[in-house]
This record gives sequence, C-alpha cells and structure tokens, in this order.
Amino acid sequence: MSQLLTVAKPRRNTELVLLVLALGMSAVANANVNLSLGRSFDNDFYTQIVILAVLSIAFHVVLRLKAKYADPVILPVVVALNGLGLAVIHRLDITSGDTAATRQWMWTSLAVAAAIAVIWLLRDHRVLRRYTYISLLVSVVLLILPLVPGISAGSVFGATVWIKIGPFTFQPGEIAKITLAIFFAGYLSSNRDLILLAGKKIGPLQLPRTRDLAPMIVAWLASVGVLVFQRDLGTSILFFGLFMVMIYVATSRVSWILIGLALMAVGGVAAYHIFPHVARRIDVWVNAFDPAYIGAAYGSFQVVEGLFGLANGGLMGTGLGEGSPDKLPVANSDMIIAVIGEELGLVGLFAILCLYALFVARGFRAALGTRDAFGKLLAVGLSFAVALQCFVIIGGVTRLIPLTGLTTPFLAAGGSSLLANWIIVALLLKISDAARRPIDVSGPSRPSDPKPQLEQTLKEVPAP
Repeated sequence: MSQLLTVAKPRRNTELVLLVLALGMSAVANANVNLSLGRSFDNDFYTQIVILAVLSIAFHVVLRLKAKYADPVILPVVVALNGLGLAVIHRLDITSGDTAATRQWMWTSLAVAAAIAVIWLLRDHRVLRRYTYISLLVSVVLLILPLVPGISAGSVFGATVWIKIGPFTFQPGEIAKITLAIFFAGYLSSNRDLILLAGKKIGPLQLPRTRDLAPMIVAWLASVGVLVFQRDLGTSILFFGLFMVMIYVATSRVSWILIGLALMAVGGVAAYHIFPHVARRIDVWVNAFDPAYIGAAYGSFQVVEGLFGLANGGLMGTGLGEGSPDKLPVANSDMIIAVIGEELGLVGLFAILCLYALFVARGFRAALGTRDAFGKLLAVGLSFAVALQCFVIIGGVTRLIPLTGLTTPFLAAGGSSLLANWIIVALLLKISDAARRPIDVSGPSRPSDPKPQLEQTLKEVPAP
C-alpha cells in the first residue's frame, strides 16, 4: 500500500468558484460601461461575455485533466485582470471610434489557446532545462528581429521593437523575456557551484571564472543592446532586473545585488550622456510640469494628463464611462492605469495592485514548493518579470520613475504582451502542479522507520 508524504487537494472546485466571480466582475464592468455611455446590451455585449467564459472554463477543464494540483488562484486572478482590461479598452473605443477592443478579443483568444496548448503538451516543466542554450540563441534572435530590414516596423514612439508581417505587428521582446528566464534558470541551476566557488576573491566578493560566466555575459549584452540599438529603456530594465534577481536567488549572495546596483548606476549615467533618447526621458521626468517640456515632441504631456486624471478620480473614482480619457494619448496601452485610476479611483487602483501582488505571491509560492532547482528559478524569474513590468509602467504613470514603453500585464492593449503573459501563466501553473502534487515515498527496500537502520549503522562504525 503506497504511503504519501503529503496529501494535497486538487482544489479545482475552489478555482471554479473564483472563476465565476472573476467572470461576473468582467460582466459587471462591461455593463457599467454600456449604461454610463447610454448603450444597449446588444449582441456584442453577450457575445463577449460568452467568449471569455468559454475560454476560461476550457482552461479550467484542461487543468482538471492535465494539471489537477495546479494553484487554484492564479487563473481566476488573470481572468479578472484580462476581463477588466477588455472592458476598459471597449470603453475607450466607444469615445475614440477605434477598434482596439476587437483586436484585443482576438489576441485574448489566441493567448488563452496558446496557454492551453502549453498545459496540454508540456508534460513536465523540467523538460525545458534541455533547451538552455537553445533558449539563449532564440532570445538573441528575437531581440535582433526588429532591426532586420524588411520585417522591421521601424521606429514607433521612438523605439524600434516591433516587426511587421503583412497586416500584423508583433513585439518579439515579449517572448524573449520567457526564453531568457528559461536560459537563466537552466544555466544557474547547472552551474551554481561553479559560480559560488570558482574564480578569484576580491575582498568579500567571490567572482566566478570568466569562462563559466561567459554565456550569462552574452545574455546581459543582448539586453544592453536593446537600450543601445532599439532605444527601449523599459525592456532593457526588465531584462537586466530579471538577470540580477535570478542570479541572486541562485547564489543567495547580496554581493550580486550590490554589483548590479553599481552597474545600473554607472550604466544609467553613461546612457544619459551618450544616448539622446535616454537623456530626453530623464529630462521629461524631472521637468514634467515645465511648459517647454509639456508642448515638446515626446514631451511630458502624456504624463501630466495622466496625473491630472488620477487626481480627478480621487478616492472612489468618477465611475466607468464617466471620466475624460480622450485627452490621454495611447490611453488604451501605456496609460490604461491612469484611465482606471480616474474612473475607479484610488480604491479600484489598489484592488488591481492587490490582484497583481496575489499573482506574484502565488508564483513565488510555487517556486518555494517545487522540488527541483530549475523549477524554483524559473518560477521566481517569471513571477518577478510580471512584478517588475508592473512596477516600471505604474511607476512611470505616477511619475515615480521615468515613463517607459512597457505595457501593463493583462490590462493594456497589446497582443504580443498578452500572448507572452498568458504563456507565463501556463508555465507557473505547471510548476505549481509539480509543487503541490503528492509524493510517493513508499518502496520495497525503504523501511517505514529509519531509526533501526541508523542504530545498526552506528554499531558497525569502529570505535576510535
């Protein structure tokens, strides 16, 4: 008779209840938008609710079949964020006449289908460890693609990060954050001892050998190349932060954080003096309310209007559909947090931040529970990537840090970001399934009580 070390409940019914609540929140948000703007509940309204419900329940059913011990909270949280984002983008389309909501629905369907495929086809997350160096190669290729003539979409809002294939545009860097996380997790889990023990020691710092660190230097240079050639400050910060956090988690050495902060300070000062686009971002951030910067091209008008919108929302907000987001440039992507802050207020914005915090915390919990080093590092890296992306974009909107071109995960309009983040959800669910799955520790040669075996071993040891 098998004995189980731990007995975990699948908790899929809990997930189903939370999914119903998340879908209900999305439906209420859509209804509020229609009522506030004087629109009827037409066929599109019911179709959108049904589509999101079908996608969510399909994902839930696949988890019951392929990952029944997966975390029961992650999927409902993501559905709630994605559903609210669809409602806000639909609200912005009504006043602007755009069709971004239709495109977002198409990308949502594709992203959920991709996530379901990952759950169905990936039997064990540890398989990804075999593709450590392939992931590095893929990351480099993805980062180079926006610079290749013929498929490059050119400069968009000052950054060259998009490729264009026919009528479709895509941002390869969003997928690169996943492949880089896989590479970092695979390399660090295999070479942790070398990084800790080999190499020269300078003061309290233990440095690894150059040949052992070379692949990671290549990955770091690729992330720096994003800043130099693609002029994308946000993605560069994301990649460098991912690199530093994963190497710190692998080694548990604070010295890596200190080295990273020093490199960031030196690199920031150098970039400010060398690259005009970086200097412009910093100057706009520092002098946001200066009329000369408000009226300048790529100036601070967007940030200032976003701050006024947040102030107008106050504590409880103006209500969905009752704000003035039409004054904000690219309100459905870069500034969607400002729109939500105005119409849902500080309370609504804090609720969204709590959902993000819950998502990241469940990802970290999966990392703590899984039994292999690769899974731990991958779960931490993917969770931190979402957390850092939220910090960078929300910090930019609130003028805590300079505004960058990153999108708010699951909320903002952007197909490539939505696709990448849903794949992250699938990987975290697979890792959490492995972490919560019961362990069979029975075996014909393993005694139920190790104490007699220990006593016999001690008797056989000769006296000194």
